[in-house]
Amino acid sequence: MAVVILACAASARPAFAQSADETIRQTLPKVVKIYGAGGLRGLAAYSTGFIVSPEGHIATVWSHVLDRDEVTVVLNDGRRYEAKVLGAEPQLDLGMLKIKEEGLDLPYFDVSQAADAAPGTRVLAFSNMFKVAVGDEPVSVLHGVIAAKWDLSARRGRFRVPYQGPVYVVDAITNNPGAAGGVLTTRDGKLVGVIGKELRNSESNTWINYAIPIEQIKEPIAQIVESGIYVERKKPEEDNPRRYAALDFGLVMVPDVLYRTPAYVDSVLSGSPAAEAGLKPDDLVLFVNEELMQSVRMLNDELGYLEAGDTLRLIVQRGSGLVTVELAVERKGE
Repeated sequence: MAVVILACAASARPAFAQSADETIRQTLPKVVKIYGAGGLRGLAAYSTGFIVSPEGHIATVWSHVLDRDEVTVVLNDGRRYEAKVLGAEPQLDLGMLKIKEEGLDLPYFDVSQAADAAPGTRVLAFSNMFKVAVGDEPVSVLHGVIAAKWDLSARRGRFRVPYQGPVYVVDAITNNPGAAGGVLTTRDGKLVGVIGKELRNSESNTWINYAIPIEQIKEPIAQIVESGIYVERKKPEEDNPRRYAALDFGLVMVPDVLYRTPAYVDSVLSGSPAAEAGLKPDDLVLFVNEELMQSVRMLNDELGYLEAGDTLRLIVQRGSGLVTVELAVERKGE
């Protein structure tokens, strides 16, 4: 009788059920290793991404690793390509790349088909943590359970992170060096989230393992894939002369000696709006009002759009953390 019962139970298993081994085989080719800026002051020069189009568009978490015009992407089979940084959505911690090679037909995640997951869902986490996969070795795979879903309240070091939306809290040690930008899937291979950076919960003083739900970032991913480029605003026209520059806010930037001199703060004038906002020497300006800054020159161009009454919002890198500050744009002379 026991044998008959077991046979019935086996035959009742859903025909669409997929093993974890099969999910891993199907997912690994869609995950890439990213190598770029870093290597100083404990900043890892590697991270993870996932392919979101057959032409080689790659989504990842925005980080210092992308602080270059081009980064190196290594596919699951060991092929290496140069990729261009297309753009970013800083408030969603999203960065987008595009492999420069043409004519590719790569396996990819269709973000429009991503799944929502509830607490208790068993998941797999794929990432290039600790840079263990430098060639054609597969990225690391962990299994765990979604423990909760709530709004993120965390810091990186002393600093709040830009993203403050809902996250999946995972019962597995997923958020390791290099893991940011990896993917979280269900056991049957449905895309659920992107693994975030290493963060410490500011309320409980504990490090958390989390993933940003794909639902939060799928729209900007689709927009960047469709446009193909990161659209930069045009320089001010001659009849709209530049009204403001970094010095107007009390920022003295490093000398603009190269075409793409990084936008580092050289000094901050005492008593200035920048000093009152807490900006410091050696801060690296990454974003001005959501625009990616690749040089001192771009910073000055972007400030030229400001008018009295605007809000100047800066995201700067300080050490290994990100700091967000806002300054009111006053009329000159006030």
